[in-house]
Amino acid sequence: MSNTRSIPGLLPALAVAGTVLTWSASFPAIRFALRELSPLPLASLRFALAALFVGAWLAWRRPRGFSARDYGRVALCGCLGIALYNILLNLGQAEVSAGAASFIVNTQPLFMALLAVIFLREVFTPWGWLGAVTGLAGVAVIAWGQPGGIAFGAGSSLVLGAAVCAALYSVLQRDLLQRLAPPDVTAFVLLAGAVMLLPWLRDGLSEVRAAGTDTMLSVIFLAIGPGIVGQACWTYAIRSFGAARAGMFLYLIPPCAVVLAWIALGEAPSLATLLGGSLALAGVVIVNSLGRRGAQSRPLPRQPEPAAGRD
Repeated sequence: MSNTRSIPGLLPALAVAGTVLTWSASFPAIRFALRELSPLPLASLRFALAALFVGAWLAWRRPRGFSARDYGRVALCGCLGIALYNILLNLGQAEVSAGAASFIVNTQPLFMALLAVIFLREVFTPWGWLGAVTGLAGVAVIAWGQPGGIAFGAGSSLVLGAAVCAALYSVLQRDLLQRLAPPDVTAFVLLAGAVMLLPWLRDGLSEVRAAGTDTMLSVIFLAIGPGIVGQACWTYAIRSFGAARAGMFLYLIPPCAVVLAWIALGEAPSLATLLGGSLALAGVVIVNSLGRRGAQSRPLPRQPEPAAGRD
């Protein structure tokens, strides 16, 4: 009986572990694949492969209930959360270490909160503004230790742009997720993003043929692991723990990404990455726990390693 009772608690824990590990591993996997593949062809190849699996699932499921307006929003979400997010992230990670990129991307909740203040008229408490300043200061410290610093067009600024795209994507899809099945929304967004990345698919196929087996395996992992496996685990975790509690586990992603990049790529984290990352995560925690007056508890945004768009 004790073994039977332990299973319900074990499965959600495994789901959380699957989410954290697959989304953490995506940053060093991108960095590794970029050794032999160009940033845009890599993004196109990755999501073209993922779209094959998702397209087959949609053909079997045949989801209904989407209006023409919904499909328009899906296309916009695919543009921001898949295509533009991954273009900026890949371009940025060509210069920025995997660990630094993971910390910068995880400032996404800060930008979501700022968007809520601007467009939804939510009110920031003094703690909220302190958290936002702390988080952005952390990004500046991380960027200071990376090539090009925070200058426009440098790797860190591109990754920061990816975080902004992820925040916009999360806000835009909120209405769809409230009215429609989340797996259906996620699948259609991925397909939309894959279509927008098609112009670089030919180059991606050409480059991957000349690449090593390890690079090919990295692309396969990026197509299946973070998006399909990670998203499935995340959905189960939310159902088991609730959005607020499950969202707390996402703070483990940057530290795990740093450790995995150190092991797999030999990228020892710099002092600037560790210090700036600590400030960035502290800012996110402050904003999400104390920052918004009267705001309802919302799920922390999933990392834009989506079956639809960290990502």
